[in-house]
Amino acid sequence: MGNTEKLLLIESAESCLLTKDKSSFKVPWYFATGFLLFWGLLFFAIVIPFFNRLPTARTLDDADKHVFIAERAYKNLYTLSNIGTKLVGSKENEIEAVQFLLNELADIKEASLKDYFDMEIDLSQASGSFPYKTALNVYQGVQNIAVKLTPKNCTSETYLLVNSHFDSKPFTPSAGDAGFMIVTMLEVLRVIATTRETFQHPIVFLFNGAEEDMMQASHGFITQHKWAPKCKAVINLEGVGGGGREILFQSGPNHSWLLNYYNNYIKYPFATSFAEEIFQSGIIPSDSDFTQFREYGKIPGLDMAQMSNGYVYHTKYDVIDVIPRDALQNSGDNVLSLVKGLANAIELQDTKDHTGESAVFFDFLGLYFIHYSKTTGIFLNIGVAAAAFILIFISMWRMAAVSQVSICHVACWFTLVLIIQVISFVLGLVLPVIVSHVMDSFGLSLAFYSTPILEIGLYVCPSLIGLSLPIAIYYALQGNKIISTGYHVQLALHAQAVILAILVICLTAFGVRSAYILLIPLIFYILSLAFNLLTTLHDRGYAWAGLLKASQIIPFLHSSYIVYVLIVILTPVCARSGSASNKDLPVAVLVAAGTVLSFGFLVSLINTFRRPSLVVFSLLAISALSIYLASSTQIGFPFRPKTSGQRVAYLQVRNKFYEYDGTLSKDESGYLFNFQDRRKESTFVEANVNLTGLYSIKSKCEKQMMCGMPLYDYRYVLNRLESKFLPRTNPIEPPAETKLELISKTVQNPTTVRYEFNLTGPSHMSLFIQAYEDVEISNWSFLRSYLDNPPPYPLSYHIYFVYGIDNSPLNFFLEFTKPDGDFEVPVFQLGVSGHYIELEGDAESQEFASTFPSYGILATWPVLYQRFIF
Repeated sequence: MGNTEKLLLIESAESCLLTKDKSSFKVPWYFATGFLLFWGLLFFAIVIPFFNRLPTARTLDDADKHVFIAERAYKNLYTLSNIGTKLVGSKENEIEAVQFLLNELADIKEASLKDYFDMEIDLSQASGSFPYKTALNVYQGVQNIAVKLTPKNCTSETYLLVNSHFDSKPFTPSAGDAGFMIVTMLEVLRVIATTRETFQHPIVFLFNGAEEDMMQASHGFITQHKWAPKCKAVINLEGVGGGGREILFQSGPNHSWLLNYYNNYIKYPFATSFAEEIFQSGIIPSDSDFTQFREYGKIPGLDMAQMSNGYVYHTKYDVIDVIPRDALQNSGDNVLSLVKGLANAIELQDTKDHTGESAVFFDFLGLYFIHYSKTTGIFLNIGVAAAAFILIFISMWRMAAVSQVSICHVACWFTLVLIIQVISFVLGLVLPVIVSHVMDSFGLSLAFYSTPILEIGLYVCPSLIGLSLPIAIYYALQGNKIISTGYHVQLALHAQAVILAILVICLTAFGVRSAYILLIPLIFYILSLAFNLLTTLHDRGYAWAGLLKASQIIPFLHSSYIVYVLIVILTPVCARSGSASNKDLPVAVLVAAGTVLSFGFLVSLINTFRRPSLVVFSLLAISALSIYLASSTQIGFPFRPKTSGQRVAYLQVRNKFYEYDGTLSKDESGYLFNFQDRRKESTFVEANVNLTGLYSIKSKCEKQMMCGMPLYDYRYVLNRLESKFLPRTNPIEPPAETKLELISKTVQNPTTVRYEFNLTGPSHMSLFIQAYEDVEISNWSFLRSYLDNPPPYPLSYHIYFVYGIDNSPLNFFLEFTKPDGDFEVPVFQLGVSGHYIELEGDAESQEFASTFPSYGILATWPVLYQRFIF
C-alpha cells in the first residue's frame, strides 16, 4: 500500500472515529413496533390486492371487437354447471353435457369464417388401460369431443393441442373444475374462428369427458385418436378452486422455448417453478391430464389451473355463484393470446430439435414474468454467492481499518455473530413447527383453516421471535466498544447473507431450481452493500440502514407474495389429503420459510432502536393471543357451513364373503369412513353424530385381502390404515346387482389353469385379485406390465374399471400356474365391488347422513362387495 493510500485510510478512520459516538445513537423505542408494522401493512396493501387483481369482464357490447367475452362464457358456464353432477357413465355426462358442447360447437362452426378456416368436430369413444398409483386403471367407452381448426391452404402437419375436461367428481356441479376452463375454450375457439387472423399450425381443442377417474379420456385420446400423433405441444387447462387467476404450475419438461411464448403472449402472468417442484413432489394430492400427454404422448406443454378458493374443490359448493366474471376474463385473455402465439410457433415443426433443459420461472405480483434456463440459474446462483462472500470480506476489512483493529479481530466477532445468526435462522424455522406439533398433539390441528389470519400469530410471530431473540440478547450482553454497534448490526446482516449464499450453493448442487427464491433477497442485499461500500454510508453509524431498508422492499414483496400464493393453494388441501400425518406441518414450514426470507435482513434492524426487547414481547403477546383464540374459542374451529366445510367420505357397505364351496360365510353391513383430515371423527362426535361401535380396520388390513373392504380408489387404499368401520344391524340393500359370472374353467396344461369371467354392474367397479401362496398369476386379459409388478401382501392386484357411454359387460380371463397342478383346491381370491355413486342409499343410510352437522360435506354411496374363492 502506498503512502497516499495509507494517508487516505488514516483520514477516513479518524473521520469515522469522530462520529463514533453518533453511531451509537438509537431511534426511540416506540418506532420499533411501527417498523415491523410497516412491512405488515406493505403486505396487506400491495401483495394481497395484486394477488386478487382481475381485469374487468367484457360484455356482449364488445362482441364485434373479436376479443374474449366473459359474459358469453359465463352464460355457457351457467348452462353447463346446471346440468349437475357429470359423473363418468351418467346420463348427465355422457348425453346432456356432450349434447350441450356439440350444440355450442355447431353454432361456432356455423358462425366461423369458412373462407379462412376448416373446422372439424369429432366425437369419439376410447377404451384402454394404464397403471396409476396402486391400481390398474381400465376404462371403456369414455368420450372425447375434439375440434380441429385449420387455416385454409395450411400445409403444416403439426398441431397445437388445447385440453380441458367437462366431467366431474361425485356430487358436484363442477363449475370451477373444470367447467370454467371448458367455457373458456369454447369462447377462445369462437373468437379465433370468427376473426380474420390466420395462423401457421392447426389447433385441436379437446373437450374430454373422463378426467376425474384418473385421467382416462386424455389417455385414450393421446394413445388412440387419429389426430394425436400430430399434436406436438399442449396447453392443459385445469381448475382446483372457484375462480381467481390461473397459475402456470408445470411447463416443458425440458422445453424452455414454451416459456418464451408465455412471456410474450400472456397478458396477466402468474407462474412459479417453485409450485412446479412442489406439485411434482406429491405434496398436493392431485394430478392433471398434463401427466398423460407428457408420459404417453411425449409432448411438451404448459399446465395451468385457476386455484383460488380451493375450499369448494370437488364439493357441492363448486357452483357458478362463487366464480367472478372477471376471473373468466383473466383466463380468457391469457389463453386466447397464448393459443394464437403458439399456433404460430416455428418450434412446433420439430419440437425434438428444440429440446433443452428445465427452466426457472416466476412472476412478480402479476406484473412481470422472469424466466431463464437451469444452466443460467446455476451460473447466476454461484456468481451471486461468490459476490456476497467478496463484498462481505471487503466490508469486514473496512470495519477493521476504520476501527483500527486487525481483520482477525473483526473475523472473530463475525464468527460469533454467524453462530448466533444460524441459531436465529434455525429457531425462525423451528418455532412454528413446534407450535404446529403441539397444536396437533392436543387435537387442535387445522385451527387456521377457516381463519387464515391466525397463521400470523401461530406461525409468523413465533418465526419472528426465533429470528430476533438470540441476536437481541447478544447485543444486550456484548460489551465490545472497539467495534461500533452499527458495525455489529452489519455483521449480523452479513451472517444472514452468508447463510443464504451457502443454502443457494447447496440447493443448486442438488438441482433445486427454487433456489431463486433465496437468491432474490441476497441479490438486493449485496447491491445495497456495494453502494454503501462505494460511499461513506458504510462507516457512518446507521446511515447505511436506510438504503438497506429500501433495497429489501422488492425482495419482501416477492417472498411474501410467493408464500402467500402457496398458502392459498395448500390451506384447503390440508383438509382433503388424509388423516395419517399432521397437515399443519407443511403450512407451518412454508410460513416459517417465507417469514425468514421476508424478514431475514430486516429483523436485526430492531437493534437500531432502543429497547428492542419490547418488539419481542409484543410478538410473544400476539402469539399467545392467537394460540388462545385457536384453542379455546370458536374462531379456532376449522370448519364452517358452505364456505369451508369438512369433507365426509364414507361408503355404505354390504360385504358378502363366499367360500370355495359357494357358501356364504359372512354378510355384514356398515359404513366405511375414509377420513380426509386430521381431526377424523372427533368433530362429528362433538356434533352428536352417533358413531357408537366405530372401529379401526387396521387389523383387518394385516390379515385380509384389501382389508376385506371395497376400497374405492387409490386414495382409499393409501389411507386404509386410518379408515374406520361402523357396523349396522340392518343389512344394506344394494340398489342394483353387481354380477360376476364364471364362464369357464379350463386346464391349459398340467400346471396352468384359465378362468373366464363376465362382469356386469354400475359404471364404477373394482376387482381385487390375490393368488394363494403356492400359486402364481401367469397371464390375464389386462395390461401385462401391471401383472409383472405385484403389490406387497396383503394388498392385491386392483383393477379399477369405469365405463362411459358403453356399458357392455367386462369380459376377462385369468391364468394361474401351480407346480403340483392340483386345481381342485382354492387357487385364488377374487373380490368384486360395485359402486352405485349416483344413488343416496336406503332410508336408514339417508337418515344417518342427515345427522351430520351443517358444515359436513358428504360424499357417500352404496357399495356391494363380494369376495369369492375359486
